[in-house]
Amino acid sequence: MRSHTFTFVTLAALFLWAGLIIGISFIEAPIKFTAPGITLALGLGIGRLVFGVMNKVEIAFCALAVLGLLFNHATIKEWGLLSLIAGLLVLQTFWLLPALDVRAVAIIDGQSPPASVLHFVYVAFEFLKFRLLLFTAGMVHKSTVQVKHAERLRIHRLQELVS
Repeated sequence: MRSHTFTFVTLAALFLWAGLIIGISFIEAPIKFTAPGITLALGLGIGRLVFGVMNKVEIAFCALAVLGLLFNHATIKEWGLLSLIAGLLVLQTFWLLPALDVRAVAIIDGQSPPASVLHFVYVAFEFLKFRLLLFTAGMVHKSTVQVKHAERLRIHRLQELVS
């Protein structure tokens, strides 16, 4: 039996996580470099701090979504989608962010590291994660509505049999 409370918790985690990506990755990060007086080194220093904290918040949202699915008897599709999102987050946490951090520190220290596609990979992961979060939220909502509708139909049929 699915619970509206656990559905709400799961949807809140997924939508807040998607909002975090919009706010930080798609709005704050690119705009920060257009502010007067912001140098590349200063922008990268701020970015290291912001994205480090954002990553920890994403891990918390992911854990909340996992708990919501766990206690709400999630479907295989819901688990599969959240697993894809969590996989992207794990790659970002243990590979991509550390690699970008090394590059940022080198630039802050005045070095010129060789060209890299890591930043574009990060942006691509963010777009993919964002779309998957929204799609997963839609799937969770749809599954809950379908289960609740099926329960109402069962109750209605039982009432008809009793009458």
